[in-house]
Amino acid sequence: MNRATPRLRALAALPFVLALAVHLLLFARWRDELPAELATHFSARGEGDGWTGPTAYVLVSTALLLGLAAGWTALVRRRYLWAAWATAGFAGGLLVQLLRANRVDDTFGPVVFSPGMDLGIALVVAVVAGAAGWALGSLVPAEAEPSAPGEADPSVLPLAAGEAARWSKDTGSRALTVLSVLALAAAPVTLLVATWPGALLGLLGLVVGVPGLALARVRVTVDRHGLTVRSALVPRPRVRVPLDGVEGAGVREIDAMTDFGGWGYRVRAHRTGVVLRSGEALVVRRGSGREFAVTVPDARTAAALLNALVERHGKV
Repeated sequence: MNRATPRLRALAALPFVLALAVHLLLFARWRDELPAELATHFSARGEGDGWTGPTAYVLVSTALLLGLAAGWTALVRRRYLWAAWATAGFAGGLLVQLLRANRVDDTFGPVVFSPGMDLGIALVVAVVAGAAGWALGSLVPAEAEPSAPGEADPSVLPLAAGEAARWSKDTGSRALTVLSVLALAAAPVTLLVATWPGALLGLLGLVVGVPGLALARVRVTVDRHGLTVRSALVPRPRVRVPLDGVEGAGVREIDAMTDFGGWGYRVRAHRTGVVLRSGEALVVRRGSGREFAVTVPDARTAAALLNALVERHGKV
């Protein structure tokens, strides 16, 4: 279960809205002082060596801030609110410095982008914004701590001799869907307007967006074959744990960040998982001693059926 409240989401989105508003207002105010092609990439000495038209620049910079806003709004936790504000402060500060560097002064000519100074200013803005976000965190009620990992529930669903049973449920992540769609939408724009090596960001959008969208919604099935987790959109990717590889199954409350370090298909030292949210998860103990977890509603029924099928399989 995502513990973010409407107030927390609003506070996470606010700094990006402010950064976008300031950036667009300054762009409109300085429009007559900006060149026909804006320098958007600079050499180590601060001289422009990559250029973008003003319309494309506004679209890409706006998409950047809105994409960051969507990600933080969907995934934020109270203790990380300061990081959302710091991210918005750094991104907004850097964009404003980029605009300033493109302003043309009739007397002194174009202002050169200074990597050290301009990045330093953006970092200062990030620190100030982060402090504001930390202070605003007091306006959000404290989140309940996730329950500590415990032993898997040993319950077994009663099955009559020869009775066939199957359990299946779809589950998805709205946050992963939004982020994947944004990455895919930004990819062609970046590929069209960015110069090399900036175009690599467009390819990165495809690399992140395609598998992300495939795993944004999965179908979890427990039947005579064991446990199967596959994309609900396409046949692959798919994870299958056969009955003879299962020692037991149960239910556990997990925190996506604390337990697995994020969302999607996750690999840790002694466990793997398909993690689309925090909350209830089906946890399978494998014969190798490793665990496999998948976050899905009604995990208790799935665990009980899987235990029953494993017990029956062992008697065959």
